[in-house]
Amino acid sequence: MNADAKKTVLRMIPYGIYVLTADDGKGNIAAATVNWVTQSAFAPPLVVVGVKTDSGAYKIVKDTKVFALNMLGKEQKGVAFTFFKPTQVSEGKLSGQAYRKGTTGAPLLVDAPGAVECRVTSVVEQGDHHIVVGEVVEAHLSKLPAGRPDAAILEMKDLGDNVFYGG
Repeated sequence: MNADAKKTVLRMIPYGIYVLTADDGKGNIAAATVNWVTQSAFAPPLVVVGVKTDSGAYKIVKDTKVFALNMLGKEQKGVAFTFFKPTQVSEGKLSGQAYRKGTTGAPLLVDAPGAVECRVTSVVEQGDHHIVVGEVVEAHLSKLPAGRPDAAILEMKDLGDNVFYGG
């Protein structure tokens, strides 16, 4: 296989940018920017997300079976870059971002335009990112977006010409 062709073709898949958050209830909170996300079923509503297996977020999600996906708005590029790094919890904020606890205990970013809280139904353990399937048990909307809801979220291409994931 031509490695350059593979990388380029796989980078043609469009990605939204989200912050996955999780809390083990014992003082360990993790947040990570993720982009391998999709809805996979309507009834029950299921989402799937690829989570890096060596991340703190993965460990907490696997242990607690609960997570939140915080959608980022077009203007939140800085937030996406913030959560590419390990989470710092200080003064009631996650890496400087205000949050509150959701009904599942998962952290919800206050400034996110929307979020879903999920209970893990299964994990596919293959590769360096495992696929976590979560049933949406709660949804939060800060403000109704103008126009198409999918046009309101931050996408990988919005982060700049040299930011890629995949391939």
